[in-house]
Amino acid sequence: MSERLRRRGGAEIQRAATLELFYDLVFVFSITQVSHLLLEQLTWAGAGQAVIVLLAVWWSWNYTTWATNELNAETNPVRLLLIALMLGSLLMAIALPYAFGDRGLLFAVAYLAIQVGRHVFLTFVAADRGSVERDQGSRILVWFLVAGVFWIAGGLADHGPRAWLWLLALALDYVAPLILFPLPGRPRLAANSWRLATGHFAERFGLFVIAALGETIILTGATAAGRDLDTATAVAFVSAFAGTAALWWLYFTTTRELGERSLAEEATRTRRARDIYTYGHVLIVAGIILTAVGDELVIAHPLEPLGRAPLIAVVAGPALFLLAQLALQLRATRRIGYSRLAAIPACAAIGLLCGTLPALAVGAMLVAVLVVVTLLDEVVRARSLAESSDLLTSPN
Repeated sequence: MSERLRRRGGAEIQRAATLELFYDLVFVFSITQVSHLLLEQLTWAGAGQAVIVLLAVWWSWNYTTWATNELNAETNPVRLLLIALMLGSLLMAIALPYAFGDRGLLFAVAYLAIQVGRHVFLTFVAADRGSVERDQGSRILVWFLVAGVFWIAGGLADHGPRAWLWLLALALDYVAPLILFPLPGRPRLAANSWRLATGHFAERFGLFVIAALGETIILTGATAAGRDLDTATAVAFVSAFAGTAALWWLYFTTTRELGERSLAEEATRTRRARDIYTYGHVLIVAGIILTAVGDELVIAHPLEPLGRAPLIAVVAGPALFLLAQLALQLRATRRIGYSRLAAIPACAAIGLLCGTLPALAVGAMLVAVLVVVTLLDEVVRARSLAESSDLLTSPN
């Protein structure tokens, strides 16, 4: 039974199953909910709440992706598992805007049910007794159960203590993979004991980025549709769309390629996948969500100066996205992307110096920064291809 539920030979080139794509639809809704939560509470407290729920949403999706990377999603037990996880994720998304209100317990219970239920399946259904897969699953399950105490306690607590209890639960959840899920009296797990289907893995994270970009398009379109399409609104809409297209270009022509290449070396594959995808990509997604929030703010009031909080949100989206790309490039290649290193302070300078300008001008300047980085990437890529061509055609 367990062998039939797992991927077989050639798994490194297998692609995402249609059910996995169906599963991702819930997370388009979840990302929209995070965006709306931040828009409705554009304060530091609101930003903190948005970060907490985003980290929880990301962690539930991320672990399912690691699980389906090992499992055969074309078998009925795995299909039923994914459908059940999808229902739990939908409940999480429904509770998300009120996670710090009267739906805190629903949010916590749904999150814990997803994490525990999945790893009960991985431990006792999809793994044989005495196998390394059962050892991995059981260790992760224990860590989720320990963190779950704080998730449930937070769901039952009042607003103030809830945030601290959930931060403690998230700290346990996020630290565990870094220290390889140790348990007292049991030998340490080797990082390379996880098998990775590299093609499937990179594709799944790319698809989540597509989902986040799709939410940006939805928010941009919905905001523009609700307003009179005068010249300023139309220009703001086109500028926002150009910014989203630039984010797509920057990720899918640079970051995804770097990520895939970083998984080529088997000895360090698991650690690199953990650092670049599990931890690094949540910053990419957060940058996209902030950009979507900023686009909505600019389109809603294109000719008015932005207030302090809206200005921070508008500038932070592109800056965080570029910072995440810079960090991932450094981890994957040990080299610094100087175009991004210069673009990040350029975004900050726009925020510091242009706060009195209309929102449309600020948004357009940020889009210009993204476009310039995109063009510089293309110049570097063209130069690299030309050098490679010269090496191939030169005489021995």
